[in-house]
Amino acid sequence: MSDDSGRVLVIEHDPGVAELQRLYLTREGFEVQVEGDPAKAPAVAALSRPDVVVLDLSLPAPTPADLFRRVTEAVRPVPVVCVLAAGAEPPGPAEHRVTRPFSPRLLVAAVSEALRGRDADAADVLRVGDVALDPQTRSVAVGGRPAVLTATEFDLLAFLMANLGRVFTREQLLDAAWGSITSSGVRTVDVHIAQLRAKLADGSPIIRTVRGVGYAADT
Repeated sequence: MSDDSGRVLVIEHDPGVAELQRLYLTREGFEVQVEGDPAKAPAVAALSRPDVVVLDLSLPAPTPADLFRRVTEAVRPVPVVCVLAAGAEPPGPAEHRVTRPFSPRLLVAAVSEALRGRDADAADVLRVGDVALDPQTRSVAVGGRPAVLTATEFDLLAFLMANLGRVFTREQLLDAAWGSITSSGVRTVDVHIAQLRAKLADGSPIIRTVRGVGYAADT
């Protein structure tokens, strides 16, 4: 069994190829889910919360570029291994790929490499409850689903999550997220905290109000 075992979502239109992928990946210790309809891939990917996605981009419809974009957005920052038609170029920044026809062992190697890369990157990801914040990609996910934050909301949340348990005044948070305590009034912090809480509503209530002082992020 591979040390890289994890959950793999296989999006593959050819049942025979999908079964071969499932067989080889399962032998290596991966938990495999197969979806045969590429049109359903984004929705299935968002719900299944895989560790790696194997995405068939060999069909003309949905267009490979649109399918790749929608799946990567649904699972970000989970890595995607693209399965390309012979002679085709990846439709986006696809770091991991295989080209048809491919050896199942080559696919297993690509999935393992993608998973190791994800684990290496995960060391920099901040996690509190169901909220995951990636400083490198400036992305936030709540329960595995992307949350759309403004640049200031992201900076404010990143500062609080990087300093768990510490209580900060509004002036300190204003300086941390805006860069200057004179650029905006301190009540601006309250507005942004309220917006953050609304956008993180599906996650744990990680931002705590400390009356008379300010705010803190807690586990």
